[in-house]
Amino acid sequence: MFRARAGSRLLLIGGEPFGEDVLMWWNFVGRSHQEIADARADWENTAPRFGEVSDCRERIAAPELSGRVKAQSSS
Repeated sequence: MFRARAGSRLLLIGGEPFGEDVLMWWNFVGRSHQEIADARADWENTAPRFGEVSDCRERIAAPELSGRVKAQSSS
């Protein structure tokens, strides 16, 4: 069972597993540390690929990216 407040939005994405490791860090997904770092930089520079964030009091800044983002072992 799923519960949410009135007016909430939910996006559920599913499908076949990727054939390669995927990295996730904060709100970003990529295939390499560089893709994650590029996404973070684009977010901080309000790049058009992220669209406009509306209905928020203020835009949330991404945390500092310290160290390298690495795939986590699934075992």
